[in-house]
Amino acid sequence: MLTPPASVGTVAPQSLRFREPLVLASGATLADYHLMYETYGTLNAARSNAVLVCHALNASHHVAGVYADDPKNFGWWDNMVGPGKPLDTNRYFVIGVNNLGSCFGSTGPMSLDPTTGKPYGARFPVVTVEDWVEAQVRLADALGIERFAAVMGGSLGGMQAIAWATRYPARIAHCVAIATTPRLSAQNIAFNDVARTAIQSDPDFHGGDYYAWGVVPKRGLRVARMIGHITYLSGDDMAEKFGRALRGKAAGDAYAFGYGVEFEVESYLRYQGDKFSEYFDANTYLLITRALDYFDPARHHGGDLARALAPATCRFLLASFTTDWRFSPERSREIVEALVRNGRDVTYAEIDAPHGHDAFLLDDDRYHRMVAAYFDNVAKEVGA
Repeated sequence: MLTPPASVGTVAPQSLRFREPLVLASGATLADYHLMYETYGTLNAARSNAVLVCHALNASHHVAGVYADDPKNFGWWDNMVGPGKPLDTNRYFVIGVNNLGSCFGSTGPMSLDPTTGKPYGARFPVVTVEDWVEAQVRLADALGIERFAAVMGGSLGGMQAIAWATRYPARIAHCVAIATTPRLSAQNIAFNDVARTAIQSDPDFHGGDYYAWGVVPKRGLRVARMIGHITYLSGDDMAEKFGRALRGKAAGDAYAFGYGVEFEVESYLRYQGDKFSEYFDANTYLLITRALDYFDPARHHGGDLARALAPATCRFLLASFTTDWRFSPERSREIVEALVRNGRDVTYAEIDAPHGHDAFLLDDDRYHRMVAAYFDNVAKEVGA
């Protein structure tokens, strides 16, 4: 089997069952649940080199490497995590965890509710970023990790890293938050609501209990993904990739004067929507976008982000991308300013990259060199 240079190679997911009830922010309780996770590298004798990687909306515990039975399924951050990569698995013991409510193995809407023997469906409780952190803490306890060298994530994963820093300051030495935000703007909440409405309006949604009907609300999922995908790309990136090119036609060719797929950008978005609807669960999409909406650590501090972040004692690396209009650099600067007001040690980089929000997942040499340099310094500190 061929793997790319410096890949962690073949990996295998693992599952842990937790029987201690988890009380969620909503007041609901999960009495019995599973978390899927993967690990890469080796935990050192001092147990000081562990790094938790938190995932964004449609990702999972599969951060790096490939599966023996699916050698083309590379982890979603395989360019970041591996031997000799910015997060070097020759030095660090890296853990990728799948959040509650997901559709990739951790307990979620598709799982069987032990009280009914049927999938939770619409009965699965709403979860928050803070709920995910509480579950991750239990995973860390089960793995015998008292303190992480770093908790790292991009986008929604960055929110989780920030929540770790404020809720469990003694258990995290570094917070690495990429392309993230301290709260969603009204515009972002609006995009999420339109996406959820598309799903809930699909005749095959059946109030969230479509499993019993043997159907999937694919039309709604397609539209939701199309909306989301537009927000992940920059205007310049879309212009460069597609411009006003007509699908399968030369410049100057006549329009079809209909409502089918005519422009290349339409074809691309529909392809992305179709692909997404084949593997992602609609109820999970509702849950995760609502968790995004609810994240606002300053909410209980009179809107004062500095007060909200005051409990954090770790060091921070934050990075944003100039063309990211979903979670713009201004939002990262808010976090930096709040941390500086608290006298915290903060490294911040604003990277001029053309790829919009998706830049945190892509290969940008400046970005990767910055992360590698930061983790080089972390290694000296924790003996990795």
